[in-house]
Amino acid sequence: MTDLRGWLLGAWLGTVLALQAGCAAPGMGTPPASPPLTGGAPAGDGSQVIVVAVNNPLEGLPTSAGSTPGLYARKPQYATGARAEQLMAEVAQAHGLQPLAAWPIRVLGLHCATLRVPDGVSREAVLAALAQDPRVALAQPLQQFETLAQASSPAEPAPATPAPAIPRHAPPTASSYNDPYLPLQRGVLALGVPQAHRCSRGDGVRVAVIDTGVDTAHQDLGSATPEAANFVDHDSVQFRRDRHGTEVAGLIAAQPGNGIGIVGIAPGARLTALKACWELPDGRATCNSFTLSQALAAALDGGAQVINLSLGGPPDGLLARLLRQAIARGVVVVGALPPAGTRAGFPLNVPGVIAVQDATADPFGTAALAAPGREVLTLTPGGRYDFASGTSMAAAHVSGIAALLLQRQPQLDGPHIEKLLREQAPSATEVNACRVLEAQSSTCHCSMPR
Repeated sequence: MTDLRGWLLGAWLGTVLALQAGCAAPGMGTPPASPPLTGGAPAGDGSQVIVVAVNNPLEGLPTSAGSTPGLYARKPQYATGARAEQLMAEVAQAHGLQPLAAWPIRVLGLHCATLRVPDGVSREAVLAALAQDPRVALAQPLQQFETLAQASSPAEPAPATPAPAIPRHAPPTASSYNDPYLPLQRGVLALGVPQAHRCSRGDGVRVAVIDTGVDTAHQDLGSATPEAANFVDHDSVQFRRDRHGTEVAGLIAAQPGNGIGIVGIAPGARLTALKACWELPDGRATCNSFTLSQALAAALDGGAQVINLSLGGPPDGLLARLLRQAIARGVVVVGALPPAGTRAGFPLNVPGVIAVQDATADPFGTAALAAPGREVLTLTPGGRYDFASGTSMAAAHVSGIAALLLQRQPQLDGPHIEKLLREQAPSATEVNACRVLEAQSSTCHCSMPR
């Protein structure tokens, strides 16, 4: 996993990583040693846990001597100010709350903490009291979220004999790529992705995948091996074993023309894997306000141009603030439509987020774009491949196409990209990479035969 040295050596090393290991911020006391914290809550149980934020006058931190600047070192490093820590401690004491973990959010100027409501005390009553406390900038439940895909086949496709190598920069067409599983990528072929690569590969576009971990050593990611950060735990082995994030990352950035595997939609993108979700024994993956807020803040601090959120859950005030900040900066945010087909929850309830549904499922009207989401061939951990289904996969297709568009016109934002995709959709909402690139530029003729 790539070490985000400059960033982690700043406030996050001193605050986030220590706190996720079970330590509290200075001035907030020591949480119980058992059970351990998962996602800012004891053993991951957030039923009696709330998120509280106070305003945080940001204080600059010097870079550690001898450190090597990484992706995030371009941004100033900040920590929680002493006044914000004191305020949080006062709030916790005044309302009888047990401090668990704390972290600064630079882009919002907030100091946040997870606090446990005592057993037998109504969490809703505490939140109502906090809403009247002038020291508190935000108070909400610790919300839970889930990824929106599941594996749909128990095994990877049978190995195929690699085709003879072709030059790396040969004109990319469906027939010239030598990736043996490309014929099984029905969605990628239907979107005109190999042809679209004549015009754009998403070169240099920064795409943040906020998800589970990713198999960063997968051979089909090649030069697209993502930079990574983990907001759940310190388990780098499990990070690389996580399935859902690997599936999403593979659809976006798998390397074409290397004689193995599949073709990614934006193989030239600069991928960042931000782990905010953890896998459960039943195969699902869950995240919460604590982990997602840190990952979103990291994506913004790192200059992400596209943020993929293949997950969903209830409305969340803190996360909505971060997404509004992202959209105001022109970041393209792509989210997956949940099975109920509603935009009422996070992240789709935030205006400006591009909603994506499965093009092969029963449509939910024109409120969401449509992309392949059933039996989609992609990467899985351990250097393997498998089929996956769900709107998580559909969202990843659109994030990849957004990267193709941004290579050619970096000034495009989410609403403009959604408008372009809708205008060039073969049907009412179904996206097509080649058609939208041709419409965007008079010099792109990706569908013309060579």
